[in-house]
Amino acid sequence: MAVFVSNIVINSGTTFSETFTLESSTSNAPFDLTGYSGSAQMRKHPGASTKTDFSVDITSPVTDGKIILSMSASVTATLKPGRYVYDIVISQGSLKQTVVEGNVLVREGVTR
Repeated sequence: MAVFVSNIVINSGTTFSETFTLESSTSNAPFDLTGYSGSAQMRKHPGASTKTDFSVDITSPVTDGKIILSMSASVTATLKPGRYVYDIVISQGSLKQTVVEGNVLVREGVTR
């Protein structure tokens, strides 16, 4: 499966959610996520030791290839404005694949 690049924007202090639809690399059909789990993190740069975890949910039916990346308002409120990098990794047994990656722009909210 190819790595999809998608840049995202998070407004601090608000709930963040983004849905990604994964496709098979051999056809335009949705990627079957049966037996897979997902994880995702953002960091200031790839080698940074400090990270923030996203929640990653694979929607039902898993054969639709949909992954929801989210972060609660209480977590986004702790983020400092600026640019970050992130990726989403899916795992099945010992197999791990990066499926989405990109930049994150965290914008400071005005309303609190």
